[in-house]
This record gives sequence, C-alpha cells and structure tokens, in this order.
Amino acid sequence: MPFSNCSTLSAKESLIYSYGRSFNGFAAKLTDEEVTKFSETEGVISVLQNHKLKLHTTRSWDFMGLTRGKLGSPQEGDVIIGLIDSGIWPESDSFNDEGLSSPPSKWKGIMPSKIIGARYYNSDNIYDINDFKSPRDSYGHGTHTSSTAAGREVAGASYFGLAEGTARGGVPSARIAMYKIEDPIAIGSFHAMKNDILTSCSAGNLGPEPLTVSNYAPWILTVAASTIDRKFVAQAVLGNGQVYTGLSINRFDLNGTSFPLIWGGDAANYSAGANSEISKNCLNGTMNSYKVRGKIVFCETVWDGTGIILANGVGTIMAVADSSIIDFADNFPLPATLISREDGLKVLDYIRSTENPIATILVSEAWKDVMAPYVISFSSRGPNPFTPDILKPDLTAPGVDILAAWAPVAHRSAKFHIISGTSMSCPHASGAAAYVKAAHPNWSPAAIKSAHMTAAYIMDSKKNRDLEFAYGSGHINPLQAVDPGLVYDATEADYIDFLCNQGYNTTTLRLITGDNSSFCNTLKPGRAWNLNYPSFSLAVEDGQHIMAVFTRTVTNVGSPNSTYTLSMYMPTSIAVTVEPSVLSFSALGEKKSFTVQVYGPNITQQPILSGTIMWNDGVHVVRSPLVVYTILPGSLYSSFTMSQKKLDFKVSSMYHKNGILGHKY
Repeated sequence: MPFSNCSTLSAKESLIYSYGRSFNGFAAKLTDEEVTKFSETEGVISVLQNHKLKLHTTRSWDFMGLTRGKLGSPQEGDVIIGLIDSGIWPESDSFNDEGLSSPPSKWKGIMPSKIIGARYYNSDNIYDINDFKSPRDSYGHGTHTSSTAAGREVAGASYFGLAEGTARGGVPSARIAMYKIEDPIAIGSFHAMKNDILTSCSAGNLGPEPLTVSNYAPWILTVAASTIDRKFVAQAVLGNGQVYTGLSINRFDLNGTSFPLIWGGDAANYSAGANSEISKNCLNGTMNSYKVRGKIVFCETVWDGTGIILANGVGTIMAVADSSIIDFADNFPLPATLISREDGLKVLDYIRSTENPIATILVSEAWKDVMAPYVISFSSRGPNPFTPDILKPDLTAPGVDILAAWAPVAHRSAKFHIISGTSMSCPHASGAAAYVKAAHPNWSPAAIKSAHMTAAYIMDSKKNRDLEFAYGSGHINPLQAVDPGLVYDATEADYIDFLCNQGYNTTTLRLITGDNSSFCNTLKPGRAWNLNYPSFSLAVEDGQHIMAVFTRTVTNVGSPNSTYTLSMYMPTSIAVTVEPSVLSFSALGEKKSFTVQVYGPNITQQPILSGTIMWNDGVHVVRSPLVVYTILPGSLYSSFTMSQKKLDFKVSSMYHKNGILGHKY
C-alpha cells in the first residue's frame, strides 16, 4: 500500500519493518495526519502507536520435580521457544550445540544450531552506549531468561561461588529463537494463539498491592513469582560478638576484617542541605564523606548502596522497615546485608552505647528455605483489573534468586547471575509448557495452559494471605501436567465470543483479530462465566447476593475408558451445585459438559473467598479454584471507559511475553 501524500523515496525512508508471517502489516514513521488517513483507509484493520516496555524484574527445576533423570521426550528438540527480550549471548555454555539433532523441518530460519533464530528490531534507531546493534545481549536479561527455559547443562556454574552446581533449563534440547525488540505489536499474542503458539507472560512486579496484575488476556498464561527452597543470606558481625542474619547476595569478601561502624544519621552532609533525619536513610548526596570514609554504615532504609560508595564507605547494614516487603536477596555494589527492623534497633543501640563500634559483613551463604514455596512480595496481585470474572494470575513458578546464564559484558564478566522477578518465573512456565508440548505436539495452547493450571501443586494459604489473587491455580507442576486427565480447551471463536461479551463491537474486535470477517452481535456487555476457562471467578457488587452459573466443557486426554467423580471444598458461606456430578468417557478426545451453580447471601466488602472443584478418576485429579469476592457497585463495566479498557487490554496483552513461542520482558 502506498503512503498517502508521500513520494516513493519518502515512503521507503518511512518504512521500518514489514511483517507477513502471522499477520500482514508494517512499522513506519508517520505524521499524525498520515496516521489519520491510514486509519480511514479501506483494508487497514488498525494503526497502533509504538510503545516502549519495562523489564519485569538453578535449583528451581529440581525443586519443581523436573530432575535431570526426568527430562523430556525425544521430540523435545522439535520444540522452539521464542523469546522477545534484551537479546542473547550466543557464546554462553548454556547454548552449546553439542549432541543436538537437526533443527525441526518446520523452522524457516537460517541458523542450524541451539539458537536457531536471532533478530533485532529498533525502530527508533536509538541505542544505549553499551548496546549492540545486533541480537547480542548487552544487558543480560534475555540471556538469563532463555537459559532458564531451555539452557543446556553446564556443570560448575555459580555466581562468584554462590549457588554452585549444574545449571540447566527445563527443556535443554529445545531450540531458542531470540527477538531483541523494543516495540512489539500489542495484538501479537492473539495471533500467536491463532497459530497454535502459547504465550506465557509475567504477572508483573508491582506487588503486593491488589489489582496490579498485568497481562490478563485469557489466551495468555499469566505467571506469578514464588520462592524455591534456597535463600541467600549475609551475616553482619558486630564488635560485641552479636551476629545478625540478613538477606543479600554479597560476593565481597572482607576476610573477617572489622571496620568502624557509624549510623547514617551521624554522618549528615549539612553542606548539601541534609540533616540527621535525611542522612539516616543513606541516600545519594546526603552523606558526609569525611565521616563515612573507611566505615560500614548502618542505614534505616533499603537503598542501592551508591550513597555509601560515593561517600567512600566500605559497606552497609540496612534495616528493613517491613520485612514482608523485602523478602528476597539482591545484589549491591559493595558489602551489604538487609536485616529486620528489630535487629536494626539492636545495631543502633550498640552504636550509641559503644565508644568505638565496629562490624564486618560476611560473604553470602546459601541456606535452605523450609517455608518455600510462597509468593514473593513483589509479584503483582489480582484481582483481574479488566475482567473480574477471569482469575489472574493463572499460576505461580520459581522467580526468586534464580541462577542462569548472563551476558559477561553486563556485570563484571560474570557468565552466570542470580536475579529475581516475574521475568524469572515466566521462562520456567515457558520451559514447562515446552516440556508438555514435546509430549503432546498436537495439543492446542489452551489445552497446554489448562494442563498446567489443573495439575498445579496446592499452595499453602497460610503463607499467602492474598490466596488465589497471589498464586492463581497453584504452583506449576510440569511432570503432572504431561498427564492431566482432562483439559479445558478453547479456540479463537471462544475468545472472540469473550471479547464481544466484554463490550467489544465489530470495529474494535477487528483491532484484535486482524480479520475483517470477525464480528460481534452482542447487544450489551455480559459476564465471562461461559468462557471455557480452567478456573472460576465470581465478582459480586457490594450489597448484592452471590449468584452465578458457569458452563464448562472438558476433553478426555487420559484413559479412554474413565469415570470422573466430583469432589469439592467450599467455604460455608456459599453453596455450590455441579451438574452432572459424574463424567463418564469411552474414548480419548471425547468431550463432556457440566454446569457450576454458585449461590450465597448478600455480601459487602468481602475479601476473597476460596474453594476448589475437583474431578477424580482414581488416577488423575483435575483441580480448579473457585473464588468469590466483592467489587464496587457499577465497576463491572464502568471502572474504565470502554475505549480506555480496550486500549489497556490491547497493550498489556503483549507485555512480558514468554511462551512456547514468545517471551517479552
């Protein structure tokens, strides 16, 4: 299509990329006038503005039960995990080609190796000074996520001696295709689904506040972050012999040498306008370098440590005001550890009561975390801000203190790094999905997603006060997901019906589908209770009674002749009836439908009520959570304008993609 009011030369200069695989389109630099004219041109489905996205910042596979002796089927090498991320460091041992079979014949790329595809796209042509104008990773994030999902086994991997062992991904023989992209097309995940590609996405790192979950489109697998049974601690040893244990990934060895210890409040940079109340937090520019030089500083908040470095300090002991918020280890540019507020008061008392207080900070150690798994504080929480009747996140996966490959140019020549975030949990879900895909290459994205949700481990509700709003259906369980018994399948037509029920009309629907034959004939918005989703969510407006009827259909993928009986656990305040209560199958692929009726009294300001529906044939347990909670009157359809909801929905549907073919940080 020619550019309006442009010469052939200017059209070529404006065109950036052309796309023709999953949909037909292009990226171009256009004026506002040109955007308007294109939007009104026949044959143009939509014109979307470029968006820059933010990063959602290996014991883990063994922790999930996917040990080295239980790696995937021979078809694993035919599975491709595509990642949209910061690039990849191809020389990493995690991506070596030794012993790999030929690439899958379906692949149209040009690289016959472990990394069978690598592209980069930068429409702005603006690069960081340290970035490469290629798919090569200068940040490390993409290298980390791709090796987590599909890295080869690397013995002796560690981060400066921490977490030493064999690093590997969940599907070490799967192929990797890396797309270094800053401006993805928002509707890509829907088109991926149409092409039998499951897209998994990080839930976001804005927790523990409610309504912060992102990537809530129902065709996406939305992944929260939880802990594994290993944590990193660094101990602070005071001159009086007291030892305080804190969280930190501290690789700096002070060799047991003690240094003078000072409270940040006693080292205010008055010339810069600071005082004791300000400098106690040790922020940049607030510290008196004459007093801090050569000392360890006790700070009353958590910061990145640069304030101490700029003042020539040796290290820092930081007190956490709320231990439930800072519940994971982090890296700092100097010796550091994060202790509890209670221990911080003891350190401050020692400083104030001792003439020459001293301290040292020890190198970190790996300790067993007997409380794992629990959802980490930063993991974004539900409920779903767009569609209250779809429970999000879908499940949780390891995303805390994960060791994986790294770009050595990004951090002190390290080949491996330990970082945390839902971006770390997401590739675990992608690797697990690839594991199931290798065993069942003909399963749909919805079937694979359903298998992981219904086979998930049950999370301990006592450790996660937000319940399913924190962890969805539970903790991912790849071994069980290979044989789930029943699946809740869904097609493009099902998702179109869902969108129409959410208030989309034919025009706005086509912005998502990219198909001029798509249409909506729904007269007004409705509930999402009939979407064949593997979980159940009922949002009740304040003052209304509990009432809903869900319709579901399951497909038999277990034993040809099988009978599933119903069992439930529900809160006493709600009544649930499932009809029928027995599902009998005589063939694989056979489908059976059932209804779930939920009733209860009028409720107001009700936190999440949580129950479970289970189908059991003696071999398989197909488990689905059911949640009931209250929302403000009128917020089902009017919390945003429909145009704003449509925009938010489209944009978020591509955030943090990490799927069997698709990862976005």
